[in-house]
Amino acid sequence: AARLDNATISSYCLRVRRKEGALVPLEVSILEAALELRQRGIGEAHGFLLAKELRGGTHARRLTAYGTLYKALDRLERAGHLASRWEDPQLAADEGRPRRRFYRVTLTGEHALAQALAIERDGELPRSAAVQPS
Repeated sequence: AARLDNATISSYCLRVRRKEGALVPLEVSILEAALELRQRGIGEAHGFLLAKELRGGTHARRLTAYGTLYKALDRLERAGHLASRWEDPQLAADEGRPRRRFYRVTLTGEHALAQALAIERDGELPRSAAVQPS
């Protein structure tokens, strides 16, 4: 039987990592969902709200587990496509729940999404492939 360890799991293996700066379909969907929320007047969204948007809309196939969402949010933030802040701890305590981390799309994120969608629209890559902004 094959041994399963971090080297054989794609998200931990450097050999199967995508090129730096590439957006994978889940990341495209997260940016789209966050911008759709912003158009509806919600400028910042916590992870669970983004997950609900992804599960309930056209992005449903992209979200396989909440762990994948939070890894993608972290990648997007490290790339400068999202900015985040923690909510006031007192607000969370008053409501008897953990603090939420709120995310908003940055200008860099808007540009990366626009480039990714242009590449997709021009037929250079199918939606199921990783999208490489230029």
